[in-house]
Amino acid sequence: MKVTSSKSGSTCTLTVEGKIDTVSAPELEEAVKSNLPKCDKMIFDFTNADYIASAGLRVLVYAQRELMKKDGVTVTGVNVSIKKIFTVTGMYKILKIK
Repeated sequence: MKVTSSKSGSTCTLTVEGKIDTVSAPELEEAVKSNLPKCDKMIFDFTNADYIASAGLRVLVYAQRELMKKDGVTVTGVNVSIKKIFTVTGMYKILKIK
C-alpha cells in the first residue's frame, strides 16, 4: 500500500493505492495522525485502493471520531468490493461515501 497526502485549505486528502490490510494499516494510521492537526476535513481517495480489511476500517473510524465536530471524513473513488465491505460493516452509516 502507498499513501500520499495533500492539503487544500483546511481539507487534507489521503490518496491510497493498493491493499489496506493488517500489515499496511499502521502506515495509513500514521498518515492520518500526522495530518489531523492541520485538517477540519479529511478525504480518503480510494480510486486506486483494491481492498480494505478491518484494521483499515478501524483507521477510518478513528479519523471520523477525531473530526466529528469539524467537517468529518469523506471517502471517494470506492470500488465495488470495498463498497460491499462498507455496506456489510455499516460503515456507510458513519462515513460520507462518494
